Amino acid sequence: MTDVTVPVTGSLHSFDISTGVDGPGTRFVAFLAGCPLRCLYCHSPDTQYRRFGRPTSVHELLTEIRRYERFLKVAHGGVTLSGGEPLQQPAFTREVLRQCKEMRLHTALDTSGLLGDRADDALLDATDLVLLDIKSGDPATYRTVTGTGRLAPTVRFAHRLADRGVPIWVRFVLVPGLTDDPCNVDAVASIAADVPTVERVEVLPFHRLGAQKYAALGLPFPLADTPPPDEALLHRVCRQFQDHGLTVY
Repeated sequence: MTDVTVPVTGSLHSFDISTGVDGPGTRFVAFLAGCPLRCLYCHSPDTQYRRFGRPTSVHELLTEIRRYERFLKVAHGGVTLSGGEPLQQPAFTREVLRQCKEMRLHTALDTSGLLGDRADDALLDATDLVLLDIKSGDPATYRTVTGTGRLAPTVRFAHRLADRGVPIWVRFVLVPGLTDDPCNVDAVASIAADVPTVERVEVLPFHRLGAQKYAALGLPFPLADTPPPDEALLHRVCRQFQDHGLTVY
């Protein structure tokens, strides 16, 4: 009997080239389709559903990445898998990251950590950096923000990464009236400060740039009337993280 290797296929929404946003340097960012969370502030609702992606093999995606390989290396960048939620497609994510590592490209995984248990050791061996989205530090607020999520798996995943020595950049979206409560911010800061491989915290101000995507999908934008945070609020929240000894961007 002849062994037939079935190509690993995932659902790819899109890809882009970014600088200084999704990891160090200039990066090839692949957005995978499908996410278990329904965050009120999500600016890409079209990535929440796998049906909005296109079936793509690892070979097809790597062929696209290789077009930029030399440029990414010169620009001290690499490849980031984002979404959606890449850990909803762990086999595809693992194989893409593994082959990128073989190309000597820096690899980053952008995840909420909710599905961190799906990331096996081989996947984490191929990951140089995790961009960990901590939605909120209070479990009740986390549930309100995400609709379907739980905080505990994210915290568990963060400590597993630390035990393996994987660098982490924590991301926190600051939404007035939703995630800005001082106790909630302090809770996120305490979680981050307790994980020794957290290198920085990125405080991301809420914006309404995704409103048109909701309209195109025929969906209401839950935070249509919520303003972006002002400078005073942004300063206060950044200071709270700094007071926990964290580097803030």
